Amino acid sequence: MKITAQSPSTPAEVAAERFARRVTARLSSGTDDLPYDISERLRASRMQALAKRKVVAPVKRTAPASAVISMGTSATLGRGSWWNAVVSAVPLLALVVGLVVINIAQDERSASDVAEVDAALLTDDLPPDAYADPGFVQFLKTSAHSN
Repeated sequence: MKITAQSPSTPAEVAAERFARRVTARLSSGTDDLPYDISERLRASRMQALAKRKVVAPVKRTAPASAVISMGTSATLGRGSWWNAVVSAVPLLALVVGLVVINIAQDERSASDVAEVDAALLTDDLPPDAYADPGFVQFLKTSAHSN
């Protein structure tokens, strides 16, 4: 059974083909001394390998399309218009606006939390320095146990 293949076109394919032929010749040279059952198994294995061999189809080289244009529910390759660029930028703009709004809301919440703590400290009966005193923490612990 003779298998015909296309001639290699690149230097790498030529080198791979040359290497494959040398390996095949080397493997075939030692089969004369093998017993019949082993040589038959080798022949069957070769046939299976050749049957599974990937056939490479010739590749047509074409120029790539410059953009993807959506037409209804499908997409086609071609050149896009400025309107498509504007419409595709809308989600990005919405994301940026959303992140800015979230940042502003977080800043306002943080500022109101700090203002609430400051108001509680300033309107309390104790002076603010008392909270920084290590003895005050001990006083709070002992007074909590005695209650």
